[in-house]
Formats: sequence, structure tokens, C-alpha cells
Amino acid sequence: MELRQLRYFVTVVDEGGFTRAAQRLHLSQPGLSTQIRQLERELGHPLLDRGARTVTVTEIGAAVLDHARAALAAADRITDTVAEFTGLLRGHVRLGMISGAASDIFDVAGVLADFHHDHPRVNITLTEDTAERMLTAVDHGDLDIALIGLTGADLPPGIGIDVLLETPLAAAVALDAPLSATTITLAALADHRLICLTRGTGLRGVFERSCTAAGFTPNVAFEAAAPPLLLELAARGLGTAIVPTLTPAEAAAFAVRTLDIVEPRIHGRLALAWRTDRPLSPAAKVLLGQLRIAFGAPNPPD
Repeated sequence: MELRQLRYFVTVVDEGGFTRAAQRLHLSQPGLSTQIRQLERELGHPLLDRGARTVTVTEIGAAVLDHARAALAAADRITDTVAEFTGLLRGHVRLGMISGAASDIFDVAGVLADFHHDHPRVNITLTEDTAERMLTAVDHGDLDIALIGLTGADLPPGIGIDVLLETPLAAAVALDAPLSATTITLAALADHRLICLTRGTGLRGVFERSCTAAGFTPNVAFEAAAPPLLLELAARGLGTAIVPTLTPAEAAAFAVRTLDIVEPRIHGRLALAWRTDRPLSPAAKVLLGQLRIAFGAPNPPD
């Protein structure tokens, strides 16, 4: 039997079927199915019950599953030990980041450039996605590290985070909007046409959970992936944008006025996330340490 076949088997179980497992492994579904059947023939017993709509482990498959996970973890530890012993970082680090996170405060490009200069044998990939999807990817092992906005939902077991930034949310309106106050209650926003980040983002999740707790469903008329477009729509009078608090200069640049959301105040949080219940690869461990130091995480690694 081969380690890759054990990895395929574990992935099918984790994903609950061949279609999603094939997507995660970047394989064709027939090819994945063939590899699992070869493993079953070698072991002499079926590991999976293939129903019309679901795939479940057999009794023997359940017994094999723990050993398969242990074998894969042991193989990863061997690779990591050799890399740490030689002091030569190799491999592949997968970093995820929410749209718009790269800025003067969070110079992701600068950190990656320095890391690549110091460790040219490490392949780095960077993807942008929503916070929810990236947290799932970290949980499943498809990303090593992610820079995400926390949605306010409970984190999956085994996920560690460092909160890098916490900022209040505000409501941005056009300059000629008939609102003279500098604050607005969350309940008052129930009567507004709202402009929000897309579902799955941290700010959207925090805001919607706060609205649910206040007893209403927000009327979201427009969605966009990054705050600048939200502000442009608000400036045109198309609704009230829910955004991180702006400085007076930022509000003036986008031709909007901002009102602090109160009763309650709502905060968005930006954080680094990674798995803590299994070892990171040496390369991912070094990159995480550099990100935490560069972004001012509260507890830099030793």
C-alpha cells in the first residue's frame, strides 16, 4: 500500500464523499475511486460503503482510519525532522488572506518577499477568499495559515488565533443624507437599505449576528468584496454602508459621513489562524513566526 492511497482514503472520509474529496485533492473522481479500490483489493476488504448519495466507512474501514491518520502524521514528522536537522527549509507553505487585508499596516507582500529571500527553496502560495471558507481550509489542512476577519462564530476545535487588530464598525452615508447625528443605534439600522461586505466575511458575520441578537434581519441591498466599493455606493446615495471606522480624512476622500454604531458597539477583529492540534511544517512554522512579529501579534514565538 502507498501513503498517497491512505491520504486519499482519509480525505474521502473527511469530506464525506468522492466528489468533494477529488476537488480537494485536485484529482479526477474516477481516478480517486480507482486508487481507493486498489487499496481495498490489497487489504482484502472494503473500507467504504458507497451509497447512492452518501459514502460511509465500513466497520473495517473505521478500524483502519485511525491507523491511516497515524501513518500520515508519522510520515509528516519524518519529513519535518529531516528539515529541522539540516536547517534547510524546503516544501510548500499555503497562506490565505481576506481581500483588502494587505496594507501599510499589514505588509503581506513585504513579509513574503523577505521569507522568500531567506528560504528560496520553499514554495509559497497566496490566495484570497472569504473568512469562512479560509477557516474551513485551515481546519481541513488545505491552508497552513490564514489572515482572516473573525465572524463571531465559534472556532473549530484545534484552531489557534492571534488577534492583530480590533476596530469598531460604523455606518457610512452620503454627505447629503438626512441624518444629523454622529451616532446611530443598531436597532435604527433595521429601517435602512444597507450596503455590506459579502457573506462569509468577518465583518458581515459579526454584523448579522448582532442584528439577530437585536431581533431583526438586516435589509442588505448591495454587497461587495472590499470596503472601498461599499463607500462609493454609499456616497452615491444608494444606502448605508457598514464599514470599519474611518478617519475624518478617509471619510472626506470617499465623500461620506460616518456614524458610530452604538447600543451595542460592534467590533471587527482581524486575526492570524492556524492549526494547533498537529505540528506545522518547519517552513510554515517559520513563516507564521515572521507574520506574527511583523504584524505585532501579542505573543511572538520563541
